[in-house]
This record gives sequence, C-alpha cells and structure tokens, in this order.
Amino acid sequence: MSETSARWLDPAEKAAWLSYRQMTRLLDAQLASDLQADSGLSESDYDVLGTLNDSEVTWCLKDLGARLLWSQSRLSHHIARMAARGLVERLLCPTDGRGTDVAITPAGREAIVVAAPGHVESVRRHFFDHLNAADIKALTGIGEKINEHLRAGLDQTRI
Repeated sequence: MSETSARWLDPAEKAAWLSYRQMTRLLDAQLASDLQADSGLSESDYDVLGTLNDSEVTWCLKDLGARLLWSQSRLSHHIARMAARGLVERLLCPTDGRGTDVAITPAGREAIVVAAPGHVESVRRHFFDHLNAADIKALTGIGEKINEHLRAGLDQTRI
C-alpha cells in the first residue's frame, strides 16, 4: 500500500490504538512477572499446562500448537523443556506413527493448580478491578468482533 493511499488513523483512533498497545505490553509484563514470582512458571508454561489441565486426554502436539497459535518449532522446543522439568510427557501418537502426543504429568497438574489462584488474583488486581460491568461487556464485544475477523483470516491462509 502506498503512503498516499494509506487510511491514516484519526486522532481518536490513534489515541485508542496507542493506549491499547501500551496496555497490552504493560499488562503482559506485569502478569508474567507476578506469575513467575508466585509460581516459578512462565506464561508459556501456564498456557500449555492450563490447556492440558482443562482436558482429561492427551493432545496431539500439532493440535496443541494450533490451539495456542504457536509454531511447531516453538511448541516442540518448549514441550521438551517442560518435559525435562517433569511437567509434561511426550507420548507416541496411537493413530499416527509419525505424530507426537503430549500429556500433563501429576507434577504439571500440581503446578497449574498451585499457580492458578495467584494468577487469577493478578488478572483481577491488574485488569478487572479497574473495569465496571459496562466496560467488561464492551470489551467482550470488541474482542469477539476482532477475534472473528482474525480467525476468518487464519482460516483462509490454512485452506
């Protein structure tokens, strides 16, 4: 897109965009810091363990990567580090001899159970405690609208 055809942000859009970008960076940094200090888990550890803990079955590594929106390489390396710490285990996929499944271990389940209350409190303290019901409703609507648009784009690139 050439500079002359760019649809530049108006002052209100620019302020909203810059505020959103700064908020997400600051919030992510604060939540990651709190999580690490409280539980020793990284955000990535928490994402993997939280997803696995919500399920009673193993996950195909490829499907877990799609769920987390992570590259195959990133997920494979991170799962290897988590397996070395005893939080997850890699298993042979029973339906695909070339595939790998991943499952949460008892130590991983304990780690997420211990970490979750502090993490939820951090999310509440740094995010929800500063919003009212109307803010939360508006944010939910905005998130759903943007997520629907972005998911449609992802689906198109994977076809």
